Amino acid sequence: MKCIVVFGLLSIGMCLAAPTAPEAEIVNLASEVSADGFNYNFDTSDGTKQEQHGKLKNLGPEEEVLQVAGSFSYQGDDGKTYSITYTADENGYQPQGEHLPHL
Repeated sequence: MKCIVVFGLLSIGMCLAAPTAPEAEIVNLASEVSADGFNYNFDTSDGTKQEQHGKLKNLGPEEEVLQVAGSFSYQGDDGKTYSITYTADENGYQPQGEHLPHL
């Protein structure tokens, strides 16, 4: 439970602290932390969007792992919108996006 709260708050803090264009402002922000997990999302005035949710998964006695899934999108310097969806769990971080190399 403490891991969920700490991870959720750290995730939100890191996202809000990430460098953005000086003129970008947060226009929508929602977050929720509960005993079952966490979720948050935000939009900025420059079109950047991010959402993430997570929960603890029981792998066995005395063994839990945090499962996280989310997505974010932003406009690149070339004017294109880049989107990434991802999961992170006992199998590691797994991002997907059209512009990412396929391994």
